[in-house]
Amino acid sequence: MVTIKDVARRAGVAPSTVSYVLSGSRKISEETRATVRAAIEELGYHPRASARTLRRARSEVLVLAVPREPGKYRSVDGRFAIDIGDMAREHGYDLLLMTERDGVRGLVRLARSGLADGAMLMAVRERDPRVEALRALGFPTALLGHGAPDEGDDPPWVDLDWAAAVSLAVRETVAAGHRRILFWASADHEFAARNGFALHGLAGAEAAARESGAEVLVRRSTVDPVELRARLRAVLTATPRPTALLVQHLIPLPLLLDEIAALGLRVPEDLAVVLVGSLPDEAVPRPLPRIDLPVGRMAEAVVRLVVAAIEAPDRSGGPGPPELIAPRLADGPPVAPPGG
Repeated sequence: MVTIKDVARRAGVAPSTVSYVLSGSRKISEETRATVRAAIEELGYHPRASARTLRRARSEVLVLAVPREPGKYRSVDGRFAIDIGDMAREHGYDLLLMTERDGVRGLVRLARSGLADGAMLMAVRERDPRVEALRALGFPTALLGHGAPDEGDDPPWVDLDWAAAVSLAVRETVAAGHRRILFWASADHEFAARNGFALHGLAGAEAAARESGAEVLVRRSTVDPVELRARLRAVLTATPRPTALLVQHLIPLPLLLDEIAALGLRVPEDLAVVLVGSLPDEAVPRPLPRIDLPVGRMAEAVVRLVVAAIEAPDRSGGPGPPELIAPRLADGPPVAPPGG
């Protein structure tokens, strides 16, 4: 009886590659696919009925959980959803988007119903209840982001190193000559939810302040435009005022720039502005130094991790360690020195 190993030997590939060609669960080059198909035909190989039944039991659907409040749109969510959807198709999966604010009940329902084979979670919180619920069910899961550093790598995750990103922004600003720096951190509700990116960004600012000796003023952002303007005005009219502004909460960036202009301050002559976690190629009111969020790389990684978890539920040869992506300053204008 011809086995999958016989086909692999004839085609000169690994047995897993033959399996991927048969299942369509991973992207395989056309040349390799043709070679495997030829070997299957030459040997008269037929997959076992049990394997075909197992394959049919899968839904070929991945769920992306993006908790959000109705009526509030974040461009970063849409960008990730598109890139993750593209990567899922390359692995042979369709993408289901779940926007339930809590997310636990909906994810548990999906996991138990068989409507999806695995889940990817965004806006990951410290001790995220969605993670605990899916772990209890043994449901394949991967995270786009991570919570506390001591939470381990189960489920696997990928994230920008937010602490390093903010630290890099501080170091670059200090190197340009700034000694009094304003860090516009994530919003109040993101800290209240214990979102990982908010906590890690704040930790990076505090660490960089200690290491550089610069004065880094931390102000949390808000979704209330009136309150946002008041918070920014209070710190920029103080004496002495900051000469640089590092922005992690980028949703209200146009409002921030408008208020800066209303105060009679010029960017970058009077106030250098650096963006942390911006979307690559996203239009901004003016070119600014920035550290981009590696959306494409993160989307590719989170899909790969969840597919590996689906195909190797016992973790043998499975998802692997978490992926913490080092930040870099994007091509563009450098940080301007104090006084422009």
